[in-house]
Amino acid sequence: RSAPIPFQGVSSASSPGVPSQSNMTSNRRLQQTQAQVNEVVDIMRVNVDKVLERDQKLSELDNRADALQAGASQFETSAAKLKRKYWWKNCKVYLSTI
Repeated sequence: RSAPIPFQGVSSASSPGVPSQSNMTSNRRLQQTQAQVNEVVDIMRVNVDKVLERDQKLSELDNRADALQAGASQFETSAAKLKRKYWWKNCKVYLSTI
């Protein structure tokens, strides 16, 4: 005859319905891991919100930069016209004195 195979797992001393020490440790580890996952998820949500806010601010900044560029271009054109106008006016005054 062969020897009986010993049963591994829940010890025969514990009663049914009472979790074993290894199950309690496993559950505690699972809860800790779940808490860490929840913390990481919360951090990621905050980071995503910050990225979205940053994107919105960058878009607004880009729009303001475009408006400034358009204003600068218009100023440059007006300044060139004014310079040319007074250059001709100066030429006329100079020619009238000759």
